[in-house]
Amino acid sequence: MTRTIKRAAVLGSGVMGSGIAAHLANVGIPTIMLDIVPRELTKDEEKKGLTLEERAVRNRMAAQSKKALLKQKPSPITTKKSLDLIEVGNMDDDMEKLADVDWIIEVVVENLDVKKKVFANVDKYRKEGTIVSSNTSGISVEDMAADCSEDFRKHFLGTHFFNPPRYLKLLEVIPTKDTEPDVLSFMKTFGENVLGKGVVVAKDTPNFIANRIGTYGLLVTVQKMLDGGYSVGEVDSVTGPMIGRPKSATFRTLDVVGLDTFIHVAKNVYDQVGGTEKEIFDVPDFILKMQENGWLGAKSGQGFFLKKKDKNGSTIYELNPKTLEYEDRKKLKTAATEMAKQEKGTRRKLKALVSAKGDKAGDLVWSILKPVLTYSADLAGEIADDIVSIDQAMKWGFGWEFGPFETWDAIGLRKSVERMQEEGETVPQWIQKLLEDGNESFYKTENGNVYYYDNGAYKQQSFNKKEINLKRLKDVNGVIKKNTGASLIDLGDGVAGLEFHSQSNAIGLDIIQMVNFTLDEVSKNYEGLVIGNQGKNFCVGANLAMMLMEAQDDNFFELDMVVRQFQNMAMNIKYSEKPVVTAPFNMTLGGGAEVSLPAAAIQASAETYMGLVEFGVGLIPGGGGTKELYLKQLRNMPKGVDFDLSKVANDVFEKVATAKVSTSAAEARENGYLNSSDGISVNPDHLLSDAKERVLALAKAGYRAPKREQIPVVGDSGYAAMLLGAKSLQLSGYASDHDVKIAEKLAYVLSGGRIKEGTLIDEQLMLDLEREAFLSLIGEPKTQQRMQHMLLKGKPLRN
Repeated sequence: MTRTIKRAAVLGSGVMGSGIAAHLANVGIPTIMLDIVPRELTKDEEKKGLTLEERAVRNRMAAQSKKALLKQKPSPITTKKSLDLIEVGNMDDDMEKLADVDWIIEVVVENLDVKKKVFANVDKYRKEGTIVSSNTSGISVEDMAADCSEDFRKHFLGTHFFNPPRYLKLLEVIPTKDTEPDVLSFMKTFGENVLGKGVVVAKDTPNFIANRIGTYGLLVTVQKMLDGGYSVGEVDSVTGPMIGRPKSATFRTLDVVGLDTFIHVAKNVYDQVGGTEKEIFDVPDFILKMQENGWLGAKSGQGFFLKKKDKNGSTIYELNPKTLEYEDRKKLKTAATEMAKQEKGTRRKLKALVSAKGDKAGDLVWSILKPVLTYSADLAGEIADDIVSIDQAMKWGFGWEFGPFETWDAIGLRKSVERMQEEGETVPQWIQKLLEDGNESFYKTENGNVYYYDNGAYKQQSFNKKEINLKRLKDVNGVIKKNTGASLIDLGDGVAGLEFHSQSNAIGLDIIQMVNFTLDEVSKNYEGLVIGNQGKNFCVGANLAMMLMEAQDDNFFELDMVVRQFQNMAMNIKYSEKPVVTAPFNMTLGGGAEVSLPAAAIQASAETYMGLVEFGVGLIPGGGGTKELYLKQLRNMPKGVDFDLSKVANDVFEKVATAKVSTSAAEARENGYLNSSDGISVNPDHLLSDAKERVLALAKAGYRAPKREQIPVVGDSGYAAMLLGAKSLQLSGYASDHDVKIAEKLAYVLSGGRIKEGTLIDEQLMLDLEREAFLSLIGEPKTQQRMQHMLLKGKPLRN
C-alpha cells in the first residue's frame, strides 16, 4: 500500500499543538487545528454582542492560538504564508472534517481519561486507514487506544515532538503491539524526509528515551550541586559547551523549559518506577518551593537566574538554593577548566576534565557523568532497541554533542569502567562482557561504515540514503585537494563537492584560491559542483579581522587585490561551464550570500539565515552581492509586464542598508535571495544530497553557462530618491552621519553612477563601483571602529 499525507489535523491548540500545526504548514501540509468550545464569553466578546453559539466564539481557542504564532519567539513559522495553510475550528462542530485528512495528531492535556475520550470520538469520524497519533510526553501509548476499533489500533502510535517543533530535531515514534509495521516504517520515513526530523523508535516506557535520561541527568546534577556545595552559576559554567552540551547548560536549560514542565515530567517517572531510581526523580524541596513562588524560569521572568536592569545595563544574578535569594553569578575556574579550554575539540576537553581527579571542576563533571552513563546502560533494551537510538535521542532532543555511549567512548571506556568499579559503582554485566571480549568501545568505523555494539556483536548502523556525511566520505575516499580554507571532495556520480573549513568558514584568499582551482577541475572532469559544508554555519562572510588589519596598515593595494579576486571568484562561479549549486544553511551572511547568489542554483536548508550584512560594520557588499541581489530581483519580475525599475532598486537598497537577514529559507526567497526555482531542504542531513541531485538534474538537462548580462539602472533620479530616504531617516534620528555616508555609496552603486535612468551597463562596471565604494569606506575611521567593535563584542556599533 502506498501511503501519503496530503492533509492533517491537530487536536489541541496549546503551545505544543499550535507549534506542530505550524511545522506541518511550514512544510506545505494543509492542517486543521481544533480545540474545545469555550464555556464563557470574554469581555471583548460581550461588548461585541456575541453569544456562545457564534462561530467566532466557538473557534476562539484555536483562532487565538493561530494568531499567537505571529508573536512567539523564536518564531514557529518560516513565513507568514504558512498561516494560510492552518484552518481553525472546534472539537464539537468540526469532527466530520477528520474524514478528509490522512493524519490526526492529538495534543490535548496530559490526562489518560481525557485522551481516551478524545480518541473514542475520533474513531467515529476518521476514515479507515487514517493514521492517528498522540504527542504525549510520557503517558502509555498502549493504554490510550485500548478501547478503540481494530483499524484504529493498527494505525495508532505515539509521535512525540520536542518543543519548539520547528527547531528541535527529535521525533520519538512509539508503536504499540497493534501498530502495523508498515505504518511505523512509513512514519519514520515521512518524519525524516518530509518533516525533516531525526526519528527514533522508542518503547512505550515512562517518558520514553530523551526525557527519561535527560530529566535523570538534570536531577543528578542538582543533587551533586547540593552535595558538593557548588553554586548554580558554577555548575552552568562547566556543564555547557565545555562538555558538549548547549550554552544553556543545566539551570539555564531548566529556566527555558519551565520549572512546571520539568516537575511534571519528573513526577511522571517518579509515579511509575521504584527503588533508587524513584529517589532520584523525587524533586528537591527548594525546586518545589520555587514553583510555589511562581519562579518558573523564562516564562515568569525569574527562576534559577534573574536579570535586573541598572544604570550600567543588565546584570544576571543566580539563585542560592539554600536561602532562595539571588546573588552575584559565579563561575568555576580551576586548573582543569583552564586546561580544557586549551584543548581542541569537545572530546579532548571532556577527557581533560574527567581525568582531573581532585580538581573541583573535574570532580563535578565526573560525578555528573558517571551515574548518567550507568543509568543509560541499565535502560538499554528497556527504553529502546539499541544504543544508537539512545544516543541520537539525547543529541537531537537535548542538544548534546555526544550521546551517553558516545560520551563513554570519548572519555575512554575501559579506563572509566575501571575507575567506576574502584569507586564501588555497579557496571552493567553486558558492558563488562564487551570489555572481557577484548573490545574497547561501543562504536567503531571501518571503510566508512559505522558499527555499534549490540547483544555481544557489532552491527552496522543504517543511515537514510539521502544523508551524505562528509567526514565518513573523506575517511574512505580522501580529498582531491585541500588547503587551510577548503577541501575538494568527490561526492560520487560525477559531482564534486567543495567544503569550507576555515575559522567560522570565513572567506579569505585560501578559499578564493580553492574555488578557482575547483572550478577549473570541475570543468574538465565532473558534471558539476556542490559548494557546501557541515560546520556550524555555511559562511559568516569574508575574513573581517584580516581586512581590518590591512586597512589599519594602509595596505589598500592588497585590499584592492583581495576584493578583485573575490569578485572574480564570484563571476567564475556564475559563468562556470558546469552547473554550480550552493547549499547554504544557518548563518549565510555577507560573503556567504555573495558566494551563493551567482550560482546556477541554490539548495538551501529550511533554516537558512541569509543577508548582506556589511552595512552593520560600516561597509557595503564588495564581492558582487549588491549587483547579484539586484539582478536576481530583476530576473524575478514577470515577463512581458512593465515594472517600476526604481522600486526594484529601492527594495534592494533597503535590504542592504538595513542589513536585513532572513529568518528562514522561505523568507530568503521572499527577500529575493532565492528564486522560485531554488530548492529548500527541510532535513539538514539531506541538504548535500539534494544539492547533488540538483547538479545532476541541471547537467542532464544540458546546462549552459549564462550569457554576460547588461544591467538596467535607475541613474541620477534613482540615486537622488535613495539618498533622500537615507537623509529622512537621519532627520528622524534613526541614522547617523556615517550611516548616510555609507547609504550614499550604496545608492551610487545601485544607480550605476551619475547617468540617465534606464541606461544599460555592463556587470563589470557595477562591480568596479562596488569595489571603489568598499575601499573608500574601509579607510574611514568610523568604519574601522565598527569593524573592531564587531570583532570584539559580536554586535554592531552605532557611531
